[in-house]
Amino acid sequence: MEFSGNKFKPSSVRSVSDAPVLSVERGDQSVDQLDVSDESCADFNHNELRVPRHVAIIMDGNGRWAKKRGLPRLAGHNAGMKAMIEATRAASDWGIRYLTVYAFSTENWKRSKEEVGGIFKLLIKYVESELRELNRNNVKVNVIGDYEKIPKAALLKLEETIETTRNNTGLNLNIALNYGSRAEIIRGIRSLVQKVLKEVDIPEAHEHSLKNNHDVYLKIQERLEEIITEDSFSRELYTGDELGNIPDPDLIIRTSGEERLSNFLLWQAAYSEFAFTPVMWPEFTREEFRHILKDYSGRDRRFGGR
Repeated sequence: MEFSGNKFKPSSVRSVSDAPVLSVERGDQSVDQLDVSDESCADFNHNELRVPRHVAIIMDGNGRWAKKRGLPRLAGHNAGMKAMIEATRAASDWGIRYLTVYAFSTENWKRSKEEVGGIFKLLIKYVESELRELNRNNVKVNVIGDYEKIPKAALLKLEETIETTRNNTGLNLNIALNYGSRAEIIRGIRSLVQKVLKEVDIPEAHEHSLKNNHDVYLKIQERLEEIITEDSFSRELYTGDELGNIPDPDLIIRTSGEERLSNFLLWQAAYSEFAFTPVMWPEFTREEFRHILKDYSGRDRRFGGR
């Protein structure tokens, strides 16, 4: 991968679709661009850029950005919040339908209480200052993850935001909070298994042994094969039925030079394009975003085909 200053060359965009895996497309999954001609896209040349339907961002580098400047980590998170606001405005202006941002992972609880508490206070501040603009710009806010476990004050503000923007039809801003993809996958598996068990009458353990009851075993196996499919499993994820079946991300961006998913959208990223930039998240600008989309536009997305 080659970089030139803060701009990356096309080799910095990678796709997991380059791997020799079986291609199973989901409904509208092959659509990866929209025709947008809104005047608000003055800085966006649609003759040279495709607009991804869904962009996901791992917002990384807040702490390192602050440390480099001799500032506390929370100063980095505050600067990162401003970058998220700008990225949301750009995505809305350019006609991107879904923007998913990795705000707080299940692993982030391991950080100091001061930092964790500060992050959620910033979240409250963000909602209080931006809700009116988000609603005015027709942005719909969703949250993915086990977010009911976050501090109550932040939870109440989020619920207010979700309710206020519920009927908006513009950009879908999906905030991943207390999110971990492995936990999401386990949650989906448990949900599907429960559906199978509800349909199959399993004899009481003291009367029969499941191992010896061949008919019951075959019935369970048959229903597992019918009920548990790629499509049904996708619908059990946070991005599934409960949020209207958000399409898988076309493009996943990670800032700060790190090149890994860090437990983010592991199932949904099967055919996503990847873009890694050395720019720290607080320095992520509208122009940097546009350059990444230009690079993405040069990709030939084959979804496992040739």
